[in-house]
Amino acid sequence: MFIEQPPAIFRWVFRDAICRKSSTEKVVYLTFDDGPCAKTTLKILEILDNFGIKATFFCVGENVQRNPLLFAEIKKRGHAVGNHTMCHANGFKYSTNEYIRLVDDANTLIESHLFRPPYGRIKPSQYQQLKKKYSVVLWDVVTRDYNPKLKPQKIVSIVKRYVRNGSVIVFHDSVKAQKNVLEALPESIDFLQKAGFRFELIK
Repeated sequence: MFIEQPPAIFRWVFRDAICRKSSTEKVVYLTFDDGPCAKTTLKILEILDNFGIKATFFCVGENVQRNPLLFAEIKKRGHAVGNHTMCHANGFKYSTNEYIRLVDDANTLIESHLFRPPYGRIKPSQYQQLKKKYSVVLWDVVTRDYNPKLKPQKIVSIVKRYVRNGSVIVFHDSVKAQKNVLEALPESIDFLQKAGFRFELIK
């Protein structure tokens, strides 16, 4: 549970960030990190189209540079985009000024008020600066689809176990997560829809 859901201290330190939205409404917020990825993102878009739902994609600036048409396709299909730094930066390894620059540089390409720190690793000083101009989005459930030691069915079981009203759910549109996300995503969405959840964009 420590991995799948952030601990209480994490939520307290970053208490102004978005982890979970409403505890009363049967709504979830599907998000994807690390793309756009030529091998994965378009297939995810097709899955989302098949289910008729929208998601929020937190994009890495360097990947937007590599795949500009794919980035445009995400927006064209009505999905939201957010900033995931220029180079998937671990905030613990950068000074506050350096980290802010990596976020702002990415935003010249992404143009979004939404920001999610890669790995969730962000210093309080970085967070305090970033929240002045971005809505910082964390999560309520991490599916761990990036872990090659896990099978797709395990990813689905994580969704079934931990998702609740207002959950912000993290999948990844990356090469590393490709097998897990493409197999687990349709079954996860099907489960959530049958359970009565609706899907909304983070705004």
